[in-house]
Amino acid sequence: MATKRVLIYGGKGALGATVVKHFKSNNFWVGSIDLAQNPDADENIIVERNDSLEDQESKVISAIKSVLNDQKLDAVICVAGGWAGGNASKDLIKNSDLMWRQSVWSSLITASIAAQYLKEGGLVTLPGAKAALEGTPGMIGYGMAKAAVHQLTKSLAGDKSGLPANSLAVALLPITLDTPMNRKWMPTADTTTWTPLEFIADLFLKWSLGNERPENGSLLQLVTKDSKTEVIPA
Repeated sequence: MATKRVLIYGGKGALGATVVKHFKSNNFWVGSIDLAQNPDADENIIVERNDSLEDQESKVISAIKSVLNDQKLDAVICVAGGWAGGNASKDLIKNSDLMWRQSVWSSLITASIAAQYLKEGGLVTLPGAKAALEGTPGMIGYGMAKAAVHQLTKSLAGDKSGLPANSLAVALLPITLDTPMNRKWMPTADTTTWTPLEFIADLFLKWSLGNERPENGSLLQLVTKDSKTEVIPA
């Protein structure tokens, strides 16, 4: 019987599904939160795309309460998100709204889950982006949303953030992930600079078990070269 528990926000996407499988194979109870079900997860909580942020949070928290039955989580891992381009003269408002919903809403709900259901000393991770450490003129909405996630990570790591004692809050800042969709849309790219999904899943597992943990509040760049990935604090 699995005694450790983790929730994956975005558990149906390429990275999320890899993380779900990795934790399952290491005897965790795994819950997935997403727009669609992941059959590998022990429990699925479905988010309604058109609900307001408040309604999404309320329904997710209510579902978690009934699923966990007073149990606590070892980790809440958010890998939800997406990408959209666009500068100030092209699709600025439409794509910024989409990026805010995909990255910031999911991260905020993750923070709310962690505040209520994470164990003391538990892990919460959010999805940042290395590009958002600087200006992103060709993808303004994306950069703004990811920069907001970085700020939220720092806030959660601070005193009186509302998280349980000794929690670890970090954000991962990848450049390009080695996903099936990226391979489809960038067939001639140098994939030796893409970060493998299994590498990220293993980082999450280690930190969930209390091993090799980074500093609280870290923004961790994932830099892959010649198929080797380094974790570099920003």
